[in-house]
Amino acid sequence: MNTLAQNWPRRGARAALNLLFPPLCFKCRAQVSDTASLCATCWTTFAFLDGRVCDCCGVPFEVDPGSESLCGPCHAKPPAFTRARSVMRYDDASKHPILALKRGDRLDIAPAFTRWLQRTGRSMIAESDVIVPVPLYRWRLWARRFNQAAVLGKALGHATGTPFEPLALIRTRPTPSQGDMPSAKARRRNVRGAFRVEASRAAAIKGRAVLLIDDVLTTGATADACARALKRAGAAKVLVLTLARVARPGTI
Repeated sequence: MNTLAQNWPRRGARAALNLLFPPLCFKCRAQVSDTASLCATCWTTFAFLDGRVCDCCGVPFEVDPGSESLCGPCHAKPPAFTRARSVMRYDDASKHPILALKRGDRLDIAPAFTRWLQRTGRSMIAESDVIVPVPLYRWRLWARRFNQAAVLGKALGHATGTPFEPLALIRTRPTPSQGDMPSAKARRRNVRGAFRVEASRAAAIKGRAVLLIDDVLTTGATADACARALKRAGAAKVLVLTLARVARPGTI
């Protein structure tokens, strides 16, 4: 049986479902042509990071740096991860749907975010042996009921065939929200030593290129702390892929 014939029942079921429940833009709820997508108006409000960025941390350059490929902070103090990339800027437009997934149980948004991560991170996915999400502390996970980074990491692993290890990295202690920290230095101090690789999962990390998944990168402190823990466990390198990042020069 050819692929078209195999997919016909699925396409027919989807068309019938869309007729009964028309798909809506996941941001403004206007009717759209496909599920888990944006309308044209909302799409234009997102600042996708398609221009020049720091080769290491992925912060967008405000002006073309010419031959310069690293931002000042990465020159001065390179992070433990090899490279970080983000789909878009974290701003008023992107904040609402990201928080809707994170705190509002809007898991219907995850398929769109997964597609965006796959497109932005295609070169890093090709380099990676395993996908690992930034973990929540167990009590926060219990209160929230799911880890948004794990939801995205699992979907990305399924879409790309990359092994997914949701329990490889654990958070060893509760930490105040990074958003409550007054400075980049405070963020680094807040998460220092807060992560480790579970002994029973170490074999999945040792010698591997790890793709670390999270929703937002602000100063890079959490990603750096996770990367240090993964490298202590023998990871060959750590690549970081997030939905969004705060694009403020000098904060990494």
